[in-house]
Amino acid sequence: MPEGPTIVLMKEDLQKFVGEKVIDVDGSEIPNESEVKGEILREIKTFGKQTYLIFDKIIFKIHLMMFGSYSLYERKDIDTLKLGLKFKDGGMYFYTCVVKIVDESYLKKINWEADIMSRKWDPEKTEKNLLDNPKMMICDALMNQDIFSGVGNIIKNEALFRARIHPESLIGKLPSKKLKEIIEEARNYSFDFKRWKKANVLSKNFQIYHQKSCPICGAEVIKKDTGKSKRTSFFCENDQKLY
Repeated sequence: MPEGPTIVLMKEDLQKFVGEKVIDVDGSEIPNESEVKGEILREIKTFGKQTYLIFDKIIFKIHLMMFGSYSLYERKDIDTLKLGLKFKDGGMYFYTCVVKIVDESYLKKINWEADIMSRKWDPEKTEKNLLDNPKMMICDALMNQDIFSGVGNIIKNEALFRARIHPESLIGKLPSKKLKEIIEEARNYSFDFKRWKKANVLSKNFQIYHQKSCPICGAEVIKKDTGKSKRTSFFCENDQKLY
């Protein structure tokens, strides 16, 4: 599943169409009553793993889910076009994803401060949300989109390794310094992720995710489904302390 930084990169690719008029539309998720053709794309917003295409009369919410993708040209080798918007100088096409129609009231309810990539990100509120869940494992907290919107399994594992925290540690047992550290590292790694992804070197910079041995001590990396979500964690029992 694409994580927050990937969605931000997608927005950057699509940004050139903001202010442009839709001249044609296609896809299985276009409602019959849609009046998007002829509309001008006013703004693109992202929140975690979700993208919002904002027009005057309609707002599309797009979630790429596990296997979704997009392109700036219509791909004939994929028959699952969900939404295609053509502009004068190109277009945007979304495949194998979930497309929904929302209104402005929906956008107003979003807690933009929870977005790990946003300028509105509020680490103090994040810390408070974590402290309100002392019995939650930190691996589950990092994957909770209400707390860390945009964090996925790669960011979770790499941030925990940077902070030297075992994924099964309980939030209530983490020292205050460590709690602040994992919040900081989740955000820091997200921007490193974006930079490496853009340069096509993301996997070359993995320290723990899908690695066989710890880069610090050389011990075998543990692979285990952790937390209530049972998402796969990669960690070193020597260098990541269990609280």
